Amino acid sequence: MSRPIERHVFVVLGATGDLATRKLLPALYHLATSHGLDTVVLGAGTRDLGDQEFRRRSREALAAAGYEGEEAAAWCAHRLHYAPLPADGDYRSFAARLGEVEAQHSLPGNRVLYLALPPQAFPAAISGLGAAGLSHSPGWARLVVEKPFGSDLATARDLNHLAHRHFAEDQVYRIDHYLGKETVQNLLVFRFANPLFEASWNRDRIARVEITVAEDAGVGTRGRYYDGAGAVRDMLQSHLTQVLTLIAMEAPVSMAADAVRAEKVKVLHGVRPLDPAEVVLGQYQAGPVNGEALPAYRDLEGVAPDSATPTFVAATLHIDNWRWQGVPFHLRTGKALPRRLTEVTVVFRPAPVCLYHGRPDQCVGHSDVLRLNLQPDEGFRLEIEVKEPGVTSRLRTVPLSFAYADAFGEVPDAYETLLLDVVEGDQTLFVRADEVEESWSLYQPLLGAALPVHPYAAGSWGPAAACALLGEARRWSVGG
Repeated sequence: MSRPIERHVFVVLGATGDLATRKLLPALYHLATSHGLDTVVLGAGTRDLGDQEFRRRSREALAAAGYEGEEAAAWCAHRLHYAPLPADGDYRSFAARLGEVEAQHSLPGNRVLYLALPPQAFPAAISGLGAAGLSHSPGWARLVVEKPFGSDLATARDLNHLAHRHFAEDQVYRIDHYLGKETVQNLLVFRFANPLFEASWNRDRIARVEITVAEDAGVGTRGRYYDGAGAVRDMLQSHLTQVLTLIAMEAPVSMAADAVRAEKVKVLHGVRPLDPAEVVLGQYQAGPVNGEALPAYRDLEGVAPDSATPTFVAATLHIDNWRWQGVPFHLRTGKALPRRLTEVTVVFRPAPVCLYHGRPDQCVGHSDVLRLNLQPDEGFRLEIEVKEPGVTSRLRTVPLSFAYADAFGEVPDAYETLLLDVVEGDQTLFVRADEVEESWSLYQPLLGAALPVHPYAAGSWGPAAACALLGEARRWSVGG
């Protein structure tokens, strides 16, 4: 760990839900056993459980994540507690229970308040915690809010206003798990610690940038939630835009949290208002993905039979600043695509004069391409041109590559990184209030626009119309 961490209680509101059992509890346990994180967990939920039942369920969750045995059982027995969430929104009894846990473990009053709740429950939980005085404590108090933070610009502003009524901005951690991925964090290191690339990271050397977040899974059992969200809210406004800001931002004056986040906000300020002609929406139909037959989106439980909710979106963004003027950023994400993949593709401009020809009218060779693989197969690949051996002038594109697995072994889970940052008080990888509002402001016109939603077969790379966004390139660098 980068600095000493004070002892604390980690409160999980929604502790019996999927996020807590699959991600939070395993991450906290691994941090405790591998990094010495001294944390006590107080789980809270709507179910009327006692400590023993919560511990039993938590042991099952840890076992499912690969952590079982006496050490895991002992951690649950000595570190885990439970309290029911108040049905009436009055958190005073919950605050008293929290005080009991802190006294039992002789804790100094440092608290993480993690909202692992459905988004519609955020306002009541924030109001209840604040009214019960839990935003102030003998030590520190930090509120962690999962995405989505709002469902549009108005609700994001309302949620920010509510959070600031009870918590200072430096207490609020708006979490986007993509920012916890080692490969996403490495985007800054790749750019600013390697002068070779930073010197080429501009409109003079780069022709276009593509950001693809592809999911091979369909919506599954999340139909009711997803039909009120869609690809713009679920992915474009959050994950893809966060990657965009890291790719496009200027070098900060330091790596302090506010310095980094200020540069990300400047990128969003520079994005030209979206042109509906440069946005393509799609919705998947029935089809096979990796040998599994997926039903059409409209056939899922909880989805309206005439739903126009997009499960795919592709958009071209333009950043009107000195570095990026004239360089298109093509963003694409979708469900039920051929494979799971997150990749940033940087296509460099070709040489100004062609020296190698297959025929007098045909230039041989391709532009250099940098592929930053954020997941899976984390690493990067720089595709360059080389001459084939022998008496020939033929060129071949070959990759210079780096793989995280080969160099470092297993990559840490994103939630481990982010939870560690929360207890350390480091907000660098968390979204600031003005940033979330700027992001929603950018995409707000899409939420009410009557754009066509193109059908595409599950297992394909989305609607054919998405390729038209690339102009002369005619096809995406990933998947065509």
